[in-house]
Amino acid sequence: MLTPAEWEVLALSLRVALASVLLSLPPAIGMGWLLARCDFRGKLLVDGLCHLPLVLPPVVTGYVLLLMFGRRGWFGPLLEVLGVNLAFDWKGAVLASAVVAFPLSLRAVRLAIEDVDPRLEGVARTLGAGPWRVFFTVTLRLAAPGLWVGALLAFARSLGEFGATITFVANIAGQTRTIPAAIYTYLNQPGGEVAAARLVWISIGVSLAALLGSEWAARRSRRFGNAS
Repeated sequence: MLTPAEWEVLALSLRVALASVLLSLPPAIGMGWLLARCDFRGKLLVDGLCHLPLVLPPVVTGYVLLLMFGRRGWFGPLLEVLGVNLAFDWKGAVLASAVVAFPLSLRAVRLAIEDVDPRLEGVARTLGAGPWRVFFTVTLRLAAPGLWVGALLAFARSLGEFGATITFVANIAGQTRTIPAAIYTYLNQPGGEVAAARLVWISIGVSLAALLGSEWAARRSRRFGNAS
C-alpha cells in the first residue's frame, strides 16, 4: 500500500510525463514531416541536433536548460517578466522531460510519415485539397499509429527521466520529485528501501504498459501498411 507521499510522487510523475508528451509531440510532428518530406542544405546537421538529447548525458541536457531558462539564464529574466518560473518548479520538470523524450517521438513520427505513400497526398492535391488539409486529413491520418508509438515512447522516457530533471529543477518534494528522484531519495535514507522498491515496481509496470502499447501500435501500423 502506498503512503500519501508516494501517491503524491506517482501523481506528479504521471502529470509531468503526460504534459511532456503534449509539449514534445507537436514539434516532433512538424520536424518529422520536414525531415521526411523535404531536402535542404544542412538537413543532416538539423537531424543530428534534433537527436542530440538522445546521446548526450542527461546531466549535460539539464545544465544547458539551466543556462537557458534558469533565473540567471539567457531567457530567465524574460520569463520572470512574463510571470513564468521554470527553475525549481514542476513546469521545468516537464520541459526537461520533453527535451529528453523529443528524439524518440521524432524518430517514430518521421518513420511513420516516410511510410505514407506520397502519391496519396498528390491525389488529394489534384482533387483540390490545400496543403494543410492534405497534411491533416491524409498524412497525419495515415501516420496516426506511428504518432501513437512516438507518444507512448515519449511517455515512458519521461516517466524515467532523472538526470536532466534533477540538474535543472532539483529534487523538491511536491514540486519536482518524480519517481526516479524519489527512489534516489529513499535509497539514501535509513529504512527507505521498502518505499523505493514499491516505486520501482510501479515504474516498471507503467513503463512496460507504455512500451507494450507502442509495440501494439507499431504492429497495427505494419498491418495497415501491408493491407493498403
